[in-house]
Amino acid sequence: MKIVTHEVNNIRIAEVISDECIVNTTDEALQLLVDLYYQEFDKVILYAQNLHPDFFDLKTKMAGEILQKFSNYRVQLAIVGDFDQYPGKSLRDFIYECNKGKAVNFVPTLTLALD
Repeated sequence: MKIVTHEVNNIRIAEVISDECIVNTTDEALQLLVDLYYQEFDKVILYAQNLHPDFFDLKTKMAGEILQKFSNYRVQLAIVGDFDQYPGKSLRDFIYECNKGKAVNFVPTLTLALD
């Protein structure tokens, strides 16, 4: 796993890069969040392929639990990926609602995540 630091308008953003799944459980997500939080990152960028597939199955409640933790720590999260590969109206609605706010955004590119 590699952390790339971006700074946009004096805001520190951590881009988490890995060739493997790094968030398999809610506890792993929390540990990553806490590690980045204490490194004074204000925002985090994760890639969809680094999240366990259960994250995108809303019945598991994994997404809700992880996003709640980011919200509690007041760390904004952008998830980059192609979300059309995940079926289900519920997930599309969930992504749409998240993207209406500022806490969590699902975006197709790193450039949009940095914006």
